[in-house]
Order: sequence, then structure tokens, then C-alpha cells
Amino acid sequence: MRQDSLKTRWEGTDLLVLRSEQEIDRIASREIHRVILVCRAGDSPSDLRFAVVETLTDHILLPAASGIAGRVHFERQAFWTHRPCVYWVDEARAPLPRRLLPGVWLLRRQQPGYMRLAHAELADVIERWPLDGPQSWEQRKWAGIVRKRLLPSACGSIPQPQR
Repeated sequence: MRQDSLKTRWEGTDLLVLRSEQEIDRIASREIHRVILVCRAGDSPSDLRFAVVETLTDHILLPAASGIAGRVHFERQAFWTHRPCVYWVDEARAPLPRRLLPGVWLLRRQQPGYMRLAHAELADVIERWPLDGPQSWEQRKWAGIVRKRLLPSACGSIPQPQR
């Protein structure tokens, strides 16, 4: 299946997955338990390799080309702020089972395409991933700035009054 025609978008409170503008999946926002952003050595939207949207019953894998980064980073910010459920992991530390990465040896895709899996099929794998979070992209961006010491840490930056 061609992945380049895969898109995501919000419709009301549902996250839609579309292929060639036809709805192929609908994820109710109230069912989203966790979103895991698997990134390549960074945390900007362009570093996203794929996302895992976790509900209580399923894991939905969405490639970066679906636009899921924008849906999580920039759209519905109030929703993501009030529901701290976005987690991060470096792709090198988040291996997927081979059966989810089609192709043969050298031609094997390194990122999965869109798929919906029963929760039990991926839960043990994800349990071994060293997740960071929950934190929104904005929170993560500022934490990175502090980590790089471009700004002093919050607790050490407030001058204490002289007595």
C-alpha cells in the first residue's frame, strides 16, 4: 500500500486517518490513553519517525508522513495540555518486531506503515522502551534549552534577597 497518501486530521473530537481522502480509521480523543513519539536523535516535528497512539484496546502506528506530528505538536494544544499523555523515545531505543517492518533484509523499511494492532500484540514491546514524559512539545523544547544550559535552571536562577 502507498503510504504517501496517508493523512490524519481532526474532525470534532475524533482523530481521523485518511487514505486518498477516504476515512480508514477514527480514533475518539477520549479513548487516547497515550501517544508515543518515536524520534530520530531529536525532538522537533521533522525528527519524528512514527507515532504510536495507544487506546485501552489498541495501538495505532502512524508514520510521520501522515502529519501526526502537527496534530500532536500544534493542533488542539489545550487538549494536549490538559491530558498529559505525550511520551518520547529515540528510535534507536524503540525496536519494533520484524513482522511490523515489511521488506527483506536490506530493503526492509525502518519505520512501520499505518496499522492498528490489538493492545496485547505490542504492549510487552513498548514496556521495554525507555519513555520520556509525559510532556508536550513546548515543555520538551524548554527542558532541552535548560539541559543545554542556555538558561540557568529554574531553582538556581532566582536571586535570593540579602538580609
